[in-house]
This record gives sequence, structure tokens and C-alpha cells, in this order.
Amino acid sequence: MALPPKIPASGESDFSSPYDGLNRKIIALLQKDGRTSFRTIAELLDISEGTVRNRVSWMKEAGQLAIVAIVDPASISYRSDAMLGINVAPGHTPSAVAKRLGECPNVVYMIWIGGRHDLLVEVVFENEDDLPTFMDTHCYSDPGIASVEIMVGIKMFKNQFLLKRDFSQDPNPEEAE
Repeated sequence: MALPPKIPASGESDFSSPYDGLNRKIIALLQKDGRTSFRTIAELLDISEGTVRNRVSWMKEAGQLAIVAIVDPASISYRSDAMLGINVAPGHTPSAVAKRLGECPNVVYMIWIGGRHDLLVEVVFENEDDLPTFMDTHCYSDPGIASVEIMVGIKMFKNQFLLKRDFSQDPNPEEAE
């Protein structure tokens, strides 16, 4: 069964956008418990179950929403955890290096940064001996990487693994009706 077309009324946002007011409310409820039924969400927001189903489907199709189970990284202690400060070699781009490193399952976080490094990469391993192997295979042998600073984790105090944005709050209160 095809979804009805997404045709926002004049002045309204795209129904697949996480910035749409109703979508923000739906997301906020799903952030609390991703297993919340569409019927429960509809009752809480005083809208139809079909509206919730369509909005969630549109956001998923647009790549704006994924409902997944996430294991809290703090609850599973890896044997080895490190942050890598990577400097990209001249003639190469951070995007190209990030694409190559991103294919490795040990890379769990990567961001292009400003400052003394170009990329900040978090890697985790089940075995302490896997970090040197990773460095040899994916960093030291990569001509796109000029240098790497290895910052080995000693003890984790906090790992905020969920989105920090609170979708229950309106990002533009001055635009509220």
C-alpha cells in the first residue's frame, strides 16, 4: 500500500522533516521508548494513528529517522578503546580518508575537526592486541594519512550514546503559533 503524497499546506514544513512541530513530538515520544505503539502516540498527541504511521514512514523514507536498538557502550567494556587524532597528507582529503576508515567496523565515531588534527576517530577492540594491527593495516600504510596521535582510553566516565537534541523542545520558540 502506497503512502499518501506529502503535500504540506502553504507555509508548513515538509512532513518528513524532523523540524516539523508534530514530527518533533512524535520523535520525542519515540526517543523515550522506541517501542511505543503508533496507537499510543496518536492518543497522547490527540491525532489519528494513520497520521503517526504516515509521518514515521515519511521520516524513515527520507532518511531522517531510524528506530533501532542501541546497546549502551558503557555497559560493554571493550578491551581496548582509543581516540585517533589524524592529520591528512597533502594532496588527500579528509573525506577520502574518512571514507576508507569508515569501512572498518572497529571505527565507531569519526568527525572532521578544526585544530591540530583533521579527523578525530574513535576505535574499539575486543582484544588489546588488535589496536597495533589496526594501526599498521589502516593508518600507517595509508598514503592519505600523514600522522596519527593515539590517545588510549584508560577509564570511561561517561558515554552519551543517544542524541543530545531534545526533540520535545521547540528550536524556534519565537516562531511558535
